[in-house]
Amino acid sequence: MATSEERLALFKAEYPHTDNASLTGADLGVVAGYFVIIVAIGIVAMCRSNRSTVGGFFLAGRSMFFLPVGASLFVSNIGTEHFIGLSGSGAAQGIGVGAWEFNAILLLQLLGWIFIPVYIACGTYTMPEYLTKRFGGERLRVYFALLSLILYIFTKCSGDLFTGALFIQQSLKWDLYLCIFILVTITGILTMTGGLTAVIYTDTMQAVLMVGGGLTLMGMSFSKIGGYDGLARRYPNATTKETYRMPNTTCHETDPNSFRMLREADDDYMPWLGFLLGQTPGSIWYWCADQVIVQRLLAAKSLSHAQGATLMAGFIKVLPLFMMVMPGMISRILYADEVACVDPEICNYVCQSEAGCSSIAYPRLVLGIMPEGLRGLMMAVMIAALMSDLDSIFNSASTLFTVDIYTKIRKNCSQREQMLVGRLFILVMVGVSIAWVPVLKETQGGQVFIYIQEITNYLAPPFAAVFLLAVLVPMVNEQGAFWALMLAFLTGVIRMILAFVYYSSGGCGKEDNRPGILKNFHYMYFSLFITLLTAVTAIVISYFTGRPHKKYLARTTFWTRKSEPYVEETEQKESNKDNQNGFTNLAATADSNMQVFSVEEKHHYRDPNLDIPTEEKELHCAEKALNYVCGITSNVDEEKERELRLHMEKVATLKQNKYAKIGLNIGLVIILSLGTFLYVFWSFWKYEPN
Repeated sequence: MATSEERLALFKAEYPHTDNASLTGADLGVVAGYFVIIVAIGIVAMCRSNRSTVGGFFLAGRSMFFLPVGASLFVSNIGTEHFIGLSGSGAAQGIGVGAWEFNAILLLQLLGWIFIPVYIACGTYTMPEYLTKRFGGERLRVYFALLSLILYIFTKCSGDLFTGALFIQQSLKWDLYLCIFILVTITGILTMTGGLTAVIYTDTMQAVLMVGGGLTLMGMSFSKIGGYDGLARRYPNATTKETYRMPNTTCHETDPNSFRMLREADDDYMPWLGFLLGQTPGSIWYWCADQVIVQRLLAAKSLSHAQGATLMAGFIKVLPLFMMVMPGMISRILYADEVACVDPEICNYVCQSEAGCSSIAYPRLVLGIMPEGLRGLMMAVMIAALMSDLDSIFNSASTLFTVDIYTKIRKNCSQREQMLVGRLFILVMVGVSIAWVPVLKETQGGQVFIYIQEITNYLAPPFAAVFLLAVLVPMVNEQGAFWALMLAFLTGVIRMILAFVYYSSGGCGKEDNRPGILKNFHYMYFSLFITLLTAVTAIVISYFTGRPHKKYLARTTFWTRKSEPYVEETEQKESNKDNQNGFTNLAATADSNMQVFSVEEKHHYRDPNLDIPTEEKELHCAEKALNYVCGITSNVDEEKERELRLHMEKVATLKQNKYAKIGLNIGLVIILSLGTFLYVFWSFWKYEPN
């Protein structure tokens, strides 16, 4: 048998084009033009937005139409880990990974029709804040914020940085970490200066670019191999030949179930029972309780616009199977010896990872079949995907840290201090994420998307259970929710530590030495286990410790979302006295609603220095420049603040136009039917190529 050095030398001799596939000057010109446009949009949004308040910076003043919100929902989810990850998993295992996209179609509507009405009604800024409103106390809020930040760092942020940099590294042959540094710098500046308004407007432009570019590559790649018929005929034989000479192994071959989405219950990759019952809780956390996603809908100008955005994003989510997963399979057909490599030495040469190179399927396809100029367009698409996902993560993470953690440490901090701390936290988050990239790129055989799902399913499903119970089961109290989460966290961390210690499943030609709890207990079934453990524990403890106080149920559950805000007995007496003096019940209700939204903003977020006239407070030039970049001003427009509070109160009533509501419900039936049909069709239909 040839040595690894001899196999690598032979590969270099047979595939010299690997070194030559890169972007040209025309391609880089297209990328530069993209950057000019996206930065210009960001600057305009920055100048037009209200960035000097928490509501303005983090929630865009709750004034966005459904079109930009829906586009932002899509691109906040579809980052480079999807372009790279979905196509890579498609190259490695077939269409099964597309099940996550169809699952999202359904769960987006769960968010729009069940969860968002509750979040809007109780006037929450963040998901940890909702837990405080629903259960009381602060420990649930702080724990959820910390856990969300951990998941952002070790899955989303590190995954995006790695996959985005991988595309640039393949295109320009630059060092991987130099590419990461450039991407972080550009995205961080845009996020730290513009706030959520800039994020949503740039996301809208990027959505058009991503979908247009993705569909273009899809059309060209299908044309290259003779359509779907060519894919079905050629993919089963897309295996390495000249570069693989290890005997008695089959790991270089394609999966026999490549064209089935949901498979047998004991399948190692996509067990149908594990996915529907086990993977769904992790997805519920992501789509219905994750700050990155929910924050977009909280920026919508009304409940109808929020629901319209979930419908719009749901219809767009039909596309990734065809414009990401299948092109990845086509890339394996055309470039099997690179994309499907299994020799560690060759894989390290091709993509700087010994675990496998399926992650380069998408960039290799772009560089291989697209003409000059269009390759630059696809480079811009990938950067758009990366920036849209990263800026969403950065904005939401800074929101969680500032509102839910930092203000608990410094209870009397000023609004200016919060704005600065939220931006500085982004730098810390990025540093830790970059340090985690070396671990990420060697796991799951190089399949980044599967790695992200597995790590998420160790920690996130318990919160899916708690949020479902919080919204739908009024009897669950704070004690039940907290101790159930602690038990689930301990269980999940033990499994995660084992996964990190034994993160390699052996690799091609190697024995799998993982313990049975990892090898024989699929992570999707583990997700189902800890979800049920959390739910049962929370209900049992709540049953024996009593129902929560009624003030924690007012407008915080699906059944009480339209109830009157809770008013303490002393405040109720004052309200009744005001009514006797001529105030109407409607006005009293409006005053109560205002407490939901404005009391915290007035007394908790309001900077006491804002009341000092500008001329009485001398600022240095550097401080003035910093304040301008961050949108911090000492001149408060009281009228705009009052209009914002009144608008938020109006949104919280959840009133909808009758005809808009009918149209939205019709759209709901259509999208739910479509999502279910796609699941069934791609799991049972068997195509026979000509």
